[in-house]
Amino acid sequence: MDLSQMEAGALLLALLFLFLGLGVWIGLALMLVGFCGVVVLPWLIPAMPAMPVEKVMGTAIWQAMASWTLAALPLFIWMGEILFRTRLSEDMFRGLAPWVQRLPGRLMHVNVIGCAIFAAVSGSSAATAATIGKMSLPALLQRGYHRPMAMGSLAGAGTLGLLIPPSIVMIVYGVAAEVSVVRLFIAGVLPGVLLVTLFSGYIAVWSLLNPGLTPPRDPSLPLREKLRAGARLFPVLALVGFVMASIYFGWATATEAAVFGVAGALALSAWGGTLSRASLLDSLMGATRLACMINLILAGAAFLTQAMAYSGIPAAMAAWVGQQGFSPAMIILVLTLIYLVLGCFIDGISMIVLTASVVLPVIAAAGFDLVWFGIFIVLVVEMAQITPPVGFNLFVIQGLTGENILAVARATLPFFLLMALAVVLVTAFPAIVTWLPETMLAR
Repeated sequence: MDLSQMEAGALLLALLFLFLGLGVWIGLALMLVGFCGVVVLPWLIPAMPAMPVEKVMGTAIWQAMASWTLAALPLFIWMGEILFRTRLSEDMFRGLAPWVQRLPGRLMHVNVIGCAIFAAVSGSSAATAATIGKMSLPALLQRGYHRPMAMGSLAGAGTLGLLIPPSIVMIVYGVAAEVSVVRLFIAGVLPGVLLVTLFSGYIAVWSLLNPGLTPPRDPSLPLREKLRAGARLFPVLALVGFVMASIYFGWATATEAAVFGVAGALALSAWGGTLSRASLLDSLMGATRLACMINLILAGAAFLTQAMAYSGIPAAMAAWVGQQGFSPAMIILVLTLIYLVLGCFIDGISMIVLTASVVLPVIAAAGFDLVWFGIFIVLVVEMAQITPPVGFNLFVIQGLTGENILAVARATLPFFLLMALAVVLVTAFPAIVTWLPETMLAR
């Protein structure tokens, strides 16, 4: 029986979902589907050349793993793991609280600003929400702040860990799409600021419309006390500023900047008295486990991508999309819906590597900028982090509060809609993404 390339692609996709449904690890499931693609598809597609499976697998995995850019991944993860074990969240709350007392919504802005700051040292959405939430949620609820708004703002702002650089998801996308990670990091700045503005703006408007649900502000502190409290944030902000500046101004590559970040995080941990043999080993093992998981997924995706490339499936799908005459807006709308559905079942990194081999040729053929598309896909993955039933941030907030997962999802819905608005804005005005990297890297 001979299959067309489109039918073969559908067969591989069905096989992948079968393996995932059986509970096979995502990385291994990708490798198994790639193996079937190399061994079985030449019997079903006459035009596909027969290739030795060990050669295809070895070449694909080596090319995916032997990347200088990818070396930044475990280092940035380790940097976040080190700072996760410091008193950062406590210092952040005490440093920010005096400065937001006069804003409508008051201390709820700490969730948004605190998550934005921690996102710049973590790169992980779940770690951002958990770290800030451990300190801010008990303090907010104890002061009588509206429980659903406190939970929703934390879950929504926690997704900033994926967008504000350095971002683990951006590094994975950069490797998969062969796009400059530095350019992606720079491109993520303005969309990150946009989301922070939307979140804080919504909190302020909601507070003005519901004055009875916002408790009175704490006693005002003199300027000297505010500055003293704000000084708690200076070491972390200085570290983040140096790491990002070294990337943006070309002083260091992303990997070299990650080394600086790890060294700075170790120094801050030692200075704060939280660096011990146990915390160092815990951070190292935490980073190792997460990096190994991501690398296994990337290796499996590289093998599957190579198998599909030999079959001609991605090129056939790109040609099919071109023949249908879909408008760019329709392509983006369909991809948004697909990623939101995928986000109900798998994590963001897996979403990117699973779809890269098929989606990227379609995007390139439609004329989209791959840097812009990288930020678009990160925004949609952020939305998936708070999409039930498997939105990771929802489970983090549920673990912190003990609330029902549906109650957490309802509280987070306004922030989900704000992220959808951000997707519409960056699609309608792509310069939000592309202007800063084009300006900075043109110097």
